[in-house]
Amino acid sequence: MTTNDQAFEARAMTADDVPAILAFAARLPVTDLLFLQRDIRVEKVVTAWAKQNERGLIRSLLAFSDGQLIGCAAVVRDALSWSPHVAEIRILVAPESRRGGIGRRLAQEAFALALTDNTEKLIVSIVPEQRGAIALFEEMGFSAEALLRDHVRDADGVKHDIAILSIDLLRQGSQRLAYGLG
Repeated sequence: MTTNDQAFEARAMTADDVPAILAFAARLPVTDLLFLQRDIRVEKVVTAWAKQNERGLIRSLLAFSDGQLIGCAAVVRDALSWSPHVAEIRILVAPESRRGGIGRRLAQEAFALALTDNTEKLIVSIVPEQRGAIALFEEMGFSAEALLRDHVRDADGVKHDIAILSIDLLRQGSQRLAYGLG
């Protein structure tokens, strides 16, 4: 794939990618990780993620450039929960690779994965300071649904808000059909 003249390879995550993910997570600012349920800087967390990915419980894509992991996307859905029709998109891009369209491409690919899984509603959780990410998801049709104040605490004990954006894929699909957009 190429975006804004930056070439990268996007592919499904495998268990062999655990070391690359740990190295990638170590390069990220801690505020980039706060919207995740677990700390992906911890090996046992990433190993569990890889196992869930292998079992199809999470669908993850990784973006590599020159052999280095520069971004990842995951579509997370719990078929045994009260909300099996809802999936969450999680996107991370290395600081040095931002503003090049990689996050947008990963978001689009994750969106497409969710559609193939018959997901009815997609959500994304974002730290409100990440205005570029919020703008990207709003362009994709997501809208603000909630602001959870002081919802997460970083390693220094500082609390941060989390914004939740969502898109109703069934409603969007019906609207597209009504307007003749297929």
